Amino acid sequence: MSTRHEADARRAIPSVSALLESAAIRQLLAAHPRSAVVKAIRAAVADVRDADSAIAHIDWKARVEKHLASIERRSLRRVINATGVILHTNLGRAPLAAAAIDAIRELAAGHTNLEYDLESGTRGSRYVHCVDLLRDLTGAEDAIVVNNGAAALVLALSAIARGREVIVSRGELIEIGGSFRVPDIMARSGAELVEVGTTNRTHVDDYLRAIGQRTGAIAKIHRSNFSQEGFVADVEVRSLAPIAREHGIPIVHDLGSGLMIDLAAHGLAGEPTARQALEAGATVVIMSGDKLLGGPQAGIAVGSREMIGRMRKDPFARAMRVDKLTIAGLTATLELYRDPEVAMREIPALSMITAPAGIVRQRCEAVASTLAADGIAAEVRDSEASVGAGAFPATGIPSSSVALSGEANAIEAKLRAHSTPVIGRISDGTLHLDLRSVDPELDRDLIDAIRTALS
Repeated sequence: MSTRHEADARRAIPSVSALLESAAIRQLLAAHPRSAVVKAIRAAVADVRDADSAIAHIDWKARVEKHLASIERRSLRRVINATGVILHTNLGRAPLAAAAIDAIRELAAGHTNLEYDLESGTRGSRYVHCVDLLRDLTGAEDAIVVNNGAAALVLALSAIARGREVIVSRGELIEIGGSFRVPDIMARSGAELVEVGTTNRTHVDDYLRAIGQRTGAIAKIHRSNFSQEGFVADVEVRSLAPIAREHGIPIVHDLGSGLMIDLAAHGLAGEPTARQALEAGATVVIMSGDKLLGGPQAGIAVGSREMIGRMRKDPFARAMRVDKLTIAGLTATLELYRDPEVAMREIPALSMITAPAGIVRQRCEAVASTLAADGIAAEVRDSEASVGAGAFPATGIPSSSVALSGEANAIEAKLRAHSTPVIGRISDGTLHLDLRSVDPELDRDLIDAIRTALS
């Protein structure tokens, strides 16, 4: 039960309308929408009502401003990814190249020929954009771009094998992020899945025994986020291709990562490029735009003219189509691949993955030294970064991190609450900020965030 003193104190809290008339709040009304200010006042009043505060000494303007900042802060914000996971799915995967950002900015500002044929002056198709580039880069006969990799897989199976059977290894019926399972996604295409082999071992004979009159396709699915070792066996597309040709069955290969340049020279081997996947005998190769390709989120399918043509005509294609901004960013990213050296330098994901470990360590030392000058204890430690987004899951990348002294959970929470949130990782009770996944141009912003959090 409230005491009389508490009841009197609460009666002393000014009303919303009274605060709106105050000089301090009128200043806020001049700079912010009235609806936002009113919402912030109500939140501030509720805070005071619930707290045991001295009403006479409350700085109402400061309290309202605090709530205004929260109300007006956008839900989707830029963060600094210091986790060491370069293509971090939760943090938006691949950062875009400057050329892609410029292309998006240019085409976002006005109208485009998205579905208009400039030569004939008649209605065109959004599916013609990017096609020539994808043909040149992968050797495919045709290509189509939709809104993500899962959509491209569903579209391919719907167009190629709806109402028919699709053979897939049990070892490839995986679960991806967000509890989505590949067999559930594939089933939405209207195809009937026929599982062959076992979780750890699948052989050519398993596929041969499953082929029948109702077989519409063979699917090969990239194992995302894990690898199998030990008593395992798998069948590569190259071994399946002769069987598929003999029976007139297309192979749909979900490559996943969108690798366009072989990274074996940088210690990352085992995943084929899109061109290699097609040369191995896949009829359609599916990949994501925002993984190793380094572009915006998109689902890309490259392959035979006949099968891509079917996909373009499938009713699902309209539901899965991309907008002008995605096409702009993807086109500009693909253009960089015309010169592999330029792509490795200008596409942030590739640049981060292949940056020399010594350079990353030098950056860490510079950050730690700057922090030390401000009295903030930090040291440089060896770490291991990763590609992320399911690519090269068993391969670590030598890296370095800035380890901050102090209570790790408290520091981590403060960095997340910064105006530009910093996301690191806690290991052995210490917060580590791995700079391999941080754009070098953001090192100064990272230092400022740490200073604010630990001041």
